[in-house]
Amino acid sequence: MARLTVISGLNRKSAAIFLVEAAGKRVLFDFGDGLDKDEHPDIDAIGAVDAILLSHAHCDHAGSIGRLDAVGNPAVFATGRTLEFLQGRLPADAARVIPEQGSFEACGLRLTTGRCGHAPGGVWFHMETAAGGFVYTGDISLESRGMTFDYPPPASTLLVDASYGDRAEDLDDQIAAISDYAEGGAVLCCPGAGRGTDMVLAMASCGHDVHVSAAIAREVEAATGRAFPVVDGESAAPDQVIVATESNAEAGLAAALLQRRDFRLIFSSHVPSGAPARALIERNEAVWLPWNVHPRKGDVLALADHCGARQVLPAFVDMTTAPELARGLGERLRLERETEI
Repeated sequence: MARLTVISGLNRKSAAIFLVEAAGKRVLFDFGDGLDKDEHPDIDAIGAVDAILLSHAHCDHAGSIGRLDAVGNPAVFATGRTLEFLQGRLPADAARVIPEQGSFEACGLRLTTGRCGHAPGGVWFHMETAAGGFVYTGDISLESRGMTFDYPPPASTLLVDASYGDRAEDLDDQIAAISDYAEGGAVLCCPGAGRGTDMVLAMASCGHDVHVSAAIAREVEAATGRAFPVVDGESAAPDQVIVATESNAEAGLAAALLQRRDFRLIFSSHVPSGAPARALIERNEAVWLPWNVHPRKGDVLALADHCGARQVLPAFVDMTTAPELARGLGERLRLERETEI
């Protein structure tokens, strides 16, 4: 029997680290770091593992990758695009390339991947188990305009991104609200390797003359082949609609424009304590407008039904804040730290 142990990522928005023990092997699904300032998961207690499987390159899923020695310096399995985003942070001899859609073996365990719709190169994982299979979604989105979500195969256990809890609002409505606010100029702040391409395409489709940071320009061209005008901290103008990194103005072009104080900033990601965005929003000097990059309540329930899951672990959310999702999952809901899968 295979066993899942939650190291971090259940019952709150925190680093994603999940340990699966099967067929005498110990593997980690994601190896993230905390989102809040000075928040770091306890990885020293994990012990040596045989492999790490990364769903995508965002900090809360891959941010502990610089501490491979704490878990025995295992091989790290990730897609080619995810590994590109991690260049310089991961020893080359540790990297193992996996498909964005397909099957592979890690330490004798048979796994399947599919595209997650959340980040370029991001994937979910399906692992065969004697109890009927296990799906770990990492972060997913079923609404992205520029990134595809592939539905996973049946699985008795589903460890699913439920970051938004009971949220039901459609992305199309959110795009309309952000487009209206951006009239006359605004900076849409987003993480690298994330929603940047979607934001650029959506704002352009709404009739805005979109400008981008250099990092976002590279992502858009790689994904679509299209080029958009690039601005930097000196050439950007307040009346432009600009898509820029980083998501909370902690770095990148967003941080540079924040220093100029004449730009309107729009934030749409999780805002951790200590981030520049938190203080700006609290002082009404910037706005937070949602942009779905995680599944809504209905998406989570539909995915659980699609997989035929008998037990569902909703990750990255405090379930006391999501009573409707809890009722929808009913007897399938699992919140224990250890689960047989």
